[in-house]
Amino acid sequence: MQVLGKVRSSIDRQLERQPKEVIFCKKCVVSNQRPRIQFDGNGVCSACQYAYQKEYVIDWKERERELRDLCDRYRRLDGRYDVVVPASGGKDSGTVAHKLKHQYGMHPLTVTWAPFIYTQIGWRNYQNFVKSGFTNIMGVANGHLHRKLARVAFEAVGDVFVPFIYGQTSYPFHIALQFDIKLVFFGENSEGEYGGDPGTLGLVGMPVEKWADQYYKGTTVEDLIEWGLETGLLSKSDYDESDLTFYKPPSAEVLRERDIQWHFFGYYHKWIPQECYYYAAEHNGFQANPDGRSEGTYSKYASLDDCLDGFHYYMGFIKFGIGRATSDAAHEVRDGHLTRSEAVQLVHRYDGEFPKKYLRESLAYLDMTEEKMWEIVDQYRPPHLWQKVNGARQLKYKVSNL
Repeated sequence: MQVLGKVRSSIDRQLERQPKEVIFCKKCVVSNQRPRIQFDGNGVCSACQYAYQKEYVIDWKERERELRDLCDRYRRLDGRYDVVVPASGGKDSGTVAHKLKHQYGMHPLTVTWAPFIYTQIGWRNYQNFVKSGFTNIMGVANGHLHRKLARVAFEAVGDVFVPFIYGQTSYPFHIALQFDIKLVFFGENSEGEYGGDPGTLGLVGMPVEKWADQYYKGTTVEDLIEWGLETGLLSKSDYDESDLTFYKPPSAEVLRERDIQWHFFGYYHKWIPQECYYYAAEHNGFQANPDGRSEGTYSKYASLDDCLDGFHYYMGFIKFGIGRATSDAAHEVRDGHLTRSEAVQLVHRYDGEFPKKYLRESLAYLDMTEEKMWEIVDQYRPPHLWQKVNGARQLKYKVSNL
């Protein structure tokens, strides 16, 4: 990859393990290009295998009893905060926070790691969430550094969202330490719901030692800083060491000593995105995308907060041939809301749609020309997935009804 006249290869560690033979799941529409996903001998992906466990194996009544016992152990009787809920104001975090408060008698402190650029609907949903009855602490990164890191992430790992994800996962645990709160509740285990490492499926939460591999593409903020300094996209004057605090999690040793625990709400309750949408709309004032659907997919209620959302999903399509519609449709097949044939049609219609609505704002934020953007995009097209036909780039493989 060429940057500012210097050559530095991508540091997305997922690309090193990407299979060169493309296989599609026989039950849903996802392929083996999704990082960490595994297929069984019948050609069924690990996410569909997990969906089977959710439907027929897991005892959800017992899991709910476990949740009640957990809350009983850590609930504070003096009214102080006893659980941190990372909350954007979206459907998932709104559902988790509301249920913990009103069904389990907990006292949530909600925390938000601010998006790069709020969308109007994202800001409105955040405001509606807070107004529905929640105290919230918002963390906002050093704006100069955050923009620079987003640009570095786009070039270094092919995903502007990496600096946001650093803070989204780490910031809640820093707040938990400050307020001596033992429980941090996220929504679903994405490794199970969308396909990933089957070894994480039985975990109540994600151990901090696994964060880099599971969520950061094998890349830490120190790696981004090093890459940026070597290529000239960053300089030492762009940041102080203290600016990196919330991009890094507290140490595993400190979290263990203080008994601060990550929990997935989806471990205790069967996770269905559509039901979260209806619940949050009723209880938190959540509103869907006013455009009727989000670019790159047919759905209208997920990842609405940030103008750069579309870039994140589009680059997943470029790097892995898996766009936003594939992820949405595959989940809805597993939930029984779509047939595989219907999902295939939706993928063909919407997957890979370029996110043009916020293109101007995104390029300005990244301090990048459109020409440079396409240069970087094209550098991330794996040759085993992409080909040129009459001068246009096309995927070699598409999911089918066969």
